[in-house]
Parts: sequence; structure tokens; C-alpha cells
Amino acid sequence: MSTKVVVAGVGMIPFTTPRNTKPYDVMGEAAARSALADAGVEYSKVQQGYVGYVYGDSTSGQAALYGLGQTGIPIVNVNNNCSTGSSALFLARQAIESGAADCVIALGFEQMMRGALGSMWSDRPNAFTRFDTQTTTLQGWDEQAPMAAQYFGGAGQAYCDKYGMDPKVFAEIAVKSRKHAANNPFAVFRDPITAEEVLASPQIFGPLTRLQCCPPTCGAAAAILCSEEFAKANGIDASVRIKAQAMTTDFSSTFSTDMIRIVGYDMAKAAADEVYAASGVSPEDIRVVELHDCFTTNELLTYEGLGLTPEGTAEKFIADGNNTYGGQVVTNPSGGLMSKGHPLGATGLAQCAELVWQVRGQAEARQVEGVTLALQHNIGLGGAAVVTLYEKVS
Repeated sequence: MSTKVVVAGVGMIPFTTPRNTKPYDVMGEAAARSALADAGVEYSKVQQGYVGYVYGDSTSGQAALYGLGQTGIPIVNVNNNCSTGSSALFLARQAIESGAADCVIALGFEQMMRGALGSMWSDRPNAFTRFDTQTTTLQGWDEQAPMAAQYFGGAGQAYCDKYGMDPKVFAEIAVKSRKHAANNPFAVFRDPITAEEVLASPQIFGPLTRLQCCPPTCGAAAAILCSEEFAKANGIDASVRIKAQAMTTDFSSTFSTDMIRIVGYDMAKAAADEVYAASGVSPEDIRVVELHDCFTTNELLTYEGLGLTPEGTAEKFIADGNNTYGGQVVTNPSGGLMSKGHPLGATGLAQCAELVWQVRGQAEARQVEGVTLALQHNIGLGGAAVVTLYEKVS
């Protein structure tokens, strides 16, 4: 029988812009210390570490955790693009569930540079060749536009073309994001914006304007996972557990039909379906979700991919206020990637922290009423999708 996995503690630091960042090892250590303090666990009791980052040299994970002590434990470095933090969490959960360890830390951080994302290597095959080739076939290629914006902007335009939606609808998601972030002291962008301001900001690609794109961000977040037995023996609050989790990568359909598939819709839907099937929970049971809103277009697509609303109905879902407080499900109470920020390696663990606080009832002004289940969605193109379901245990 598999061991039930307790989220013993979570921690993060306020996210910031590259101009104001501290070094990655300082950020990582601070987030790890916060998670350990939240769990009430000494680092000496941690048996394994999984550390995620995208832009950094090999063994940067050790450099961050060594600030807590050099205890000789296995430390595994993880890089899975924007789903890196959740990939570290996935491995940590597997270690506990399998019985390989009783207490594990998952840590994610990123010290990013200003500007659009890009490859660091020009002398070897690019992992996005398949994506670029199919994108060019479907919509051409704009040498002046950022790569990610072409993917997600193209996906948004494909959705509008398919369902006859006005692209202006996407701007409402950015407005909602800022409203939620206003109550999050960890978020980078907390000032309110209007739909008119969103639409008037510089166009990036397709329906996307600058205020519909997540910014380069620096930060760190961490989680301590343990077994129920370890929690009991060490006086740890075991009220939050990982009820189900799934990780998928691209299917052949990613490269076969349209831009919506290019940006990971099928792998995200498959991961969500697997979680629902394993847990016996349906989308209608979910009241709070942290999902991967790297662009407004992807948030809208993800509503449908996670089954929060049927395919082709996201416009009405938004118009009815079903994506925010007072509606069906509060999406990204933290402000999401667009407003909280998106330090690639930290994002999945920051989502985890927000949802653990929600399940515990500790989210303060962001608190969603009556949370007993919380859903997390984190994707990285290239690709990987991780969906995690947290539950409150009485």
C-alpha cells in the first residue's frame, strides 16, 4: 500500500523584478527556511531534496540547500521549463508515497534576466524544433515577436476563430488577476488595471498585449512533504494531504491539429482527468484553483482543459463571474503568474503554498470560503503538465 503524503509546511518569499532580486542561493535558502519553520521540522530530519530551476548551473540546488547545512542527503536538480517547481513536487511526493523517504523538501527558485525567454544554447539541437515547425505551418513565424507569445497568442486567436469570441474577452482575465493580487503581499504587481488599459498596452502577438503576459520574475518557494507516521511522531499538522497527482508530457496530438494543442491543452486535460479519476473528485467539487496563466489566453484555455466549464463556453464562464469570488470557482486567488510573477522554477511551489494556505484557512484577505479541496495546474512547454489535488483532512 502506498503511503499518504502530508504537506507539512510551505514557504515562499515575495517575488520581485530582476532589477531588485537577491542571488538565487539566498532566495532559495530563505524559502526553504520558511517552509521548515512552517512545518516545525529541523533540516537535519529531511532525508531527500528535489530542487527546481531553469536558468542556472548544475548543482545550483546544492548551493541553495547547503546554506541550511551539509547533511549528505541526496539532492536532485530538476529542470522542466515552467513546470519545474511542480516536477520537483511530483518527485518529492513519489519519494514519500513509495516509502523511500519519510520527510522530503521540494524547493524551486529562479533568478531571471530581463526580457523575453530564450534559449541559452545555440550550438545544439533546440528542444522546441517540433513546436516551431508546427507553429510555422499553422500560422507562420514572426522573427520580431517573442517565441512564447507566438505560441500562446496563436492559441488564443485559434480559440477566437473556432468559437467566434471577441479577443477583448482575454483582457478581463488580466483585470481579475490584478484584483486578486491586491490582497497578496508576495505578488509583484498589485495595482488595479482596467480592461481599457490592458487593451491599450503595446501589442505583443495576436490578441496579446503586454499587460496580458507574465513578466520575468525572481523568487523562491518550497514545500516539506512527509508521511502520516512522520507527522504524528514529530507533532506536525497533518491536515493537508496530496489526494492525487498526475504528470503528463506531450501526445502526438500536440503537433497535429491547431495552436491550442501546441500549448499543452491535451497533456493538461489528460493530467486533470487522471487526477479526477484517481480521487473520485469532479471539477464541480473544486472551489479554488491555482492554474498556469502565463498569458491570459492560457488561463481561458485551461478553464476548459481542467473541466471547470465545457469546451467553447469560457466566454460565458468569465462574463458570469464564475472565475472569481462569488462565482463557481476562484481561479488564481494569488494573482497568478501574470500578477504574482513567474520565476520559472518557483512557480509550481508558489502555487502549492497558496493552496495549502487556502485549505488551512490561512489565506487572509484572499481566503475562499469552505475550502476542502484545492486544484493546482502547472505546465511547461516542451513539455510537461502537472496537476495536483490537495485535500483537507479532519
